[in-house]
Amino acid sequence: MDVLTEALASMRTGAPSSVRTDGRAPWAMLLPEVLGAGFHVVLHGTCWIILSDKDSTPIALGPGDVIFIRDGAGHILADHPDTPAHLPTPEQYIAKPPVGAVSLGGDGPRTSLLCGNYHLDGARPHPLLRQLPEFIHLPARHGRHPELAAAIHLLGAELDNPRIGTGGIVPALIDSLLLYILRAWIEDQPASETVGWAAALKDSAISPALEAMHESPATPWTVQSLADRSGLSRAAFAKRFTTMVGEPPLAYLTRWRLTTAARLLREDDLPVSTVATRCGYTSEFAFGKAFKREYGLAPGRYRRHARPAA
Repeated sequence: MDVLTEALASMRTGAPSSVRTDGRAPWAMLLPEVLGAGFHVVLHGTCWIILSDKDSTPIALGPGDVIFIRDGAGHILADHPDTPAHLPTPEQYIAKPPVGAVSLGGDGPRTSLLCGNYHLDGARPHPLLRQLPEFIHLPARHGRHPELAAAIHLLGAELDNPRIGTGGIVPALIDSLLLYILRAWIEDQPASETVGWAAALKDSAISPALEAMHESPATPWTVQSLADRSGLSRAAFAKRFTTMVGEPPLAYLTRWRLTTAARLLREDDLPVSTVATRCGYTSEFAFGKAFKREYGLAPGRYRRHARPAA
């Protein structure tokens, strides 16, 4: 079981939205705060990103650079930090599936970016997402993260020269991009890092326990049975897990069971009793009580509120 994939899938509330942005100097685009996580990929040219924090320093971006903004904070993209920024006007936007298009600026050097956001449930984010930095910059480096670089190259090729199948290929690549970005960030964390999810996912003792809980949340796991997976004693495992993940093993297991239940209620038509069984609860009553304590609604009401009206 891929813990990173499952954690992100549990938070997804819709498909990513994205826009191809083409700017010719001078240009500067003001991007307001959005729900979810924002991202930018520089396909061609260079530009600057200026974060909303007044004390932040503008960051120069080049071809292949990737920006990830965990909480969708507002910011500016520009050909130069001194260029005045404005919101794009309706006249500058073209609805052009599979991604929209924005063109702005003058007649100077051209920069092309793919900009967008991933729709994630910010009300109850998985702790993995909470531990990410608010802002991630992955500069293009030769030989580093070849899969991420390949995905960016494919995106650029499809957007520059749309052909048969582009409408299906581009959304799939954008969807995969989030996993490539987070994988690259996790792999970039120093080996000396001993706490946090980046360390836990790479740890030879904690990672198997996390995979077991994600693969089979209905199993009546105990600290001892999870420790057996890790090859550590019960006490050593519990201490190491809590230090890395930020909460004790069974507390995380309960969180993951209820997160999985919420996802099943949103996406499937399974009876509530079946959802309870799949998530490790021996009775629908016990499940309903635990779910309401976490989400503030009984499972049936949560399902009705979580799904759009037909």
